[in-house]
Amino acid sequence: MDLLIINHRDLRHNKAGGAEQVIYEISRRLVKKGVNITWLSEEVKGLPKEEEIENIRIIRRGNSLTLHLYAPVEARKHKIVIDSVAHAVPFYSYLVNKNAIALVHHVHQDVVKYELNPIIARAVAFSERSVSNYKSIIAVSNTTKRDLVEKLKARENRIEVIRNGIDHNVYKPGNKASEPLILWIGRLKKYKNPLDAIEIAKRVKAKLIIAGGGDLEKEVIEKIKSVNGEYLGRVSEEDKIRLYQSAWIVIVTSFIEGWSMVTVEANACGTPVVAYDKGSLPEIIRNGVNGYIVEYKNIERMSKIINDLIGNEDRIKELWKNSYQESLNYDWDKSSEKYYNYLVRKTSD
Repeated sequence: MDLLIINHRDLRHNKAGGAEQVIYEISRRLVKKGVNITWLSEEVKGLPKEEEIENIRIIRRGNSLTLHLYAPVEARKHKIVIDSVAHAVPFYSYLVNKNAIALVHHVHQDVVKYELNPIIARAVAFSERSVSNYKSIIAVSNTTKRDLVEKLKARENRIEVIRNGIDHNVYKPGNKASEPLILWIGRLKKYKNPLDAIEIAKRVKAKLIIAGGGDLEKEVIEKIKSVNGEYLGRVSEEDKIRLYQSAWIVIVTSFIEGWSMVTVEANACGTPVVAYDKGSLPEIIRNGVNGYIVEYKNIERMSKIINDLIGNEDRIKELWKNSYQESLNYDWDKSSEKYYNYLVRKTSD
C-alpha cells in the first residue's frame, strides 16, 4: 500500500504538537505492516528537504501557504492520501485523488474567532467547510464527528471515528511531588485559556507549573509572578513525562479539544485531570474516576475541586490509581490496527 500523508508540520518542526505526534505514532506502526509512507510537510530551516525517519519518507516543501500548492502535485503520485486538517484549511486532495481521506483532529469554526482577525477568520472558516466534500473522513473522537456533522454539514456515513492512543511504555506512573503540585501544559493560545490556570492558582493551596510556548508567553511570564507558580516554557519529552508524573492534578482549560492528548498522557502517568466541559473532554474524563469536569470558565468550582482533592489524601490517591487504569483504554497499537483495516477497506472499495 502506498500512502501519502500531508500535514503542515513534521515531527522535527519546532512547533510540532499533538497532530504531528498522532501521525508519527500511527505511521511508524503502519510501515511495520508493509505500508510505504511519505509525509509531506513545510520546509524547516536547518533540516533537509528530504530524509527518512523510522522508514517514513519525509518531504519538506514550501511554507504554511505554498504547501497547499505542492499538495495536489504530490497527491497525484500516490495510491491513497490522508490530508491532516490540523490548521482548518484542508489540502483539497479529493480534487485530484479519488482515495483522499480527511483526518480531522477538531473543527475550528469557533476557534478561529479567538485566534484570527475577523476577515481572515471568516475566510478560514469558509475553507474548512469544504472538508464535507471528502468522501472519507477520519475523526479522532465522537465529539469531532458530531461537530463535523453539525458545523460542517458532513455526511455521517462518511465519517469513521478512530481514537488516538498512548504508548504505555513511555507514559507511565512515577514519583509524585512531596507537596501539592498542579500542572498546566500545552500551547499558550487564547482558546486554551492558560491565564485561567493562574486565576485558579490564586485560589488553591498548591504550586502551579505552566509548561509550553506560544502567543501568550509574555502575559504568562508576567502574571505567574503573582502566585506560587513557575513558568518553564517549552519542555523536552522527558521533562514533560516527569511533570505529568510528579503533578498531583493536571488542569485543562481549553475552549475546544478534538482529542485531549494532555488528558490521556496525564492519566497514563497516574494523574487525574480537572477540565472544562468543552470539546472531547467530557468524552474522556469520567467524573470522580480519572478527573472531574466543570462548567466552562467556572474557576471557583474548579478551584474548590482541586482544594478538596488536595485535602483528602485517600481520595486523591484513589484518583491517581484510577486515572492510570482508565488510560489503559487507549493504545497506539490498537489505534494503528484500526487505521490499517480502514485503509485496506478503502483501497478495495
